[in-house]
Amino acid sequence: MSSVLPHITLQTGKNPTYSIIWLHGLGANGSDFVPVVDEIALPHAVRYIFPHAPKRPVAINGGFVMPAWYDIRSDDIAEAQDAEGIRESQRAVDALIAQEISSGIAPSHIFLAGFSQGGAIALHCGLRSEKRLGGILALSTYLPLAETVVAEAPPSALETPIFMAHGRNDPIVPYALGKASFERLSALGYKVEWHEYAMQHTVCMEEVDAITLWLKTRM
Repeated sequence: MSSVLPHITLQTGKNPTYSIIWLHGLGANGSDFVPVVDEIALPHAVRYIFPHAPKRPVAINGGFVMPAWYDIRSDDIAEAQDAEGIRESQRAVDALIAQEISSGIAPSHIFLAGFSQGGAIALHCGLRSEKRLGGILALSTYLPLAETVVAEAPPSALETPIFMAHGRNDPIVPYALGKASFERLSALGYKVEWHEYAMQHTVCMEEVDAITLWLKTRM
């Protein structure tokens, strides 16, 4: 499928029955979270998809061109959001989901995961998916275009489990923004599990262990 983003594919066994599409953060690439595969032991064979975001100018970085799921225009990342870029990435992720479904993976066995900007896209896409997915992992991130969720998310998304985690000392995506996103989703009736850690804008082993347990209970 020519419209599918370039990506790294790893399988933990033959004939995988689950897929995890994992989106990297701003300025990184698909290889960023490849090492996590060795840290997450799951009971079923899984196909991991690590897509590379397209390169685009990022205003907050002086217009420097880098891998990005959307532009960031302000120090306050929840303001002046790049709706066009977010929706462009949504279409790209939807194509990856369609690819996995066409390969024989049930929608309920497909998980979207992402860190930082990638986590924002995972939340945005997972909540708007026409088919209910297995779950959403949103790490050190926030809910983009939050005001459009109610109008755009299908009722089935209320049944999609969400794992959110954040560092209390995060200087990039403020802890308060992540927590507010969790509280907003919870108030709307979404099944969100919140985890927080004494860390900055990163991932810790305690968090990976929590992710592993969360995934195991949904496989």
